[in-house]
Order: sequence, then C-alpha cells, then structure tokens
Amino acid sequence: MSFPFSPLTLETAPDAARGMLAASHKQFGFLPSPVATAAHAPALLKHMLAGFGAFDQTSLTPLEREVIAMTVAFEHGCHYCMAMHSALQASSAEAQPIVAALRAGARLPVPRLEALRTFALAVLRERGHVPAAAWEAFANAGYTEQNALEVVLGIGVYVISTFTNLVTGAALDPPFAAFAWERPAPAAPEAG
Repeated sequence: MSFPFSPLTLETAPDAARGMLAASHKQFGFLPSPVATAAHAPALLKHMLAGFGAFDQTSLTPLEREVIAMTVAFEHGCHYCMAMHSALQASSAEAQPIVAALRAGARLPVPRLEALRTFALAVLRERGHVPAAAWEAFANAGYTEQNALEVVLGIGVYVISTFTNLVTGAALDPPFAAFAWERPAPAAPEAG
C-alpha cells in the first residue's frame, strides 16, 4: 500500500512550506513535482533544500557534484533525478559523455571522475566502510579528506531526495520529459 501524495500548491501547502515553494517556482519557472510533494512535510523540505545549498558550496566542481547526484539516483532508481540532472547538463558538451555513462551505470570516460564515482558507490554500498582500493584510487585522483566528506554530504542529501521522490511517487515534470529515464536491465553474464 502507498499513500496518494498529491502535489501541493502555494495555496494548499502548509504555511511553513509556502516560502520554499515560491522560491522553487522562481528558480525553475514552475513548481517541481518533488518539491510540491515533499511540501507535505515542511521540515523535510527545509532540510533537503538546505542540504542542496550546502552541497553547492563545497569545493567539488559542478560536474563532480552531478556525478554524485546521478550516481545516487542510479543506485536508487530515481527516474525524476536522472531526468532532471540530465536536462540540467544538456547544454554542456563536456558533460554529455559523463551523463550518458551515468545514465547507463557505466564507467566514466574521465579517470578522475570515475575514481569519484567509484568512491561514492563504495560509500553507498558499503555504508561508509570504504575499501582500501577505492580510497587509494580516490586519493591518487587528487581528491582530499575534505572532498571525501563533501562526497558524504552529497550522498546524504541525494539519498533524502531520491527516497522522497520514490516514496511520494513524484511525477516527471514536462520540462524534463525529453530526458525520461528507466534503469537499464543488468547485462547478462557472458557465456563461458
């Protein structure tokens, strides 16, 4: 059983969420479905939006932050996040091969970014118990202790975001429809 999470509006949202909804509408030019459904719990929405703001202030580059966001979204099967982040990177020629690989759950064509993705996967899958090989690759790629903790921040906020989208059934908004995504089926094992 699941609850029917209807998107809220400025008129129907709790008072504590209205300012956040107005700010999101101003930022995107429309009210994104995840924000409109998360508004059922203003404390969650406030925490999630503050987390995005904090992650944007890290020393990681915008593309590195996208690697984290899309790695988490892929792992959790969040169709909304994958479509939205793909759309946000659509005008960047540099990002296109990265986004394509992230959408496929494949290795990234840039070794430094692949070390970042591998580290993020290790944090997620091993619940913070990162194996030595992932640490070594991360450090050899030039990442620091600060960066490791910034990855943890990004994972944390995107775990909240993807879980919220999945629990609420956030519908894909029309501006992101051209970037709709379904998690690809795992590759069949090669015959031996």
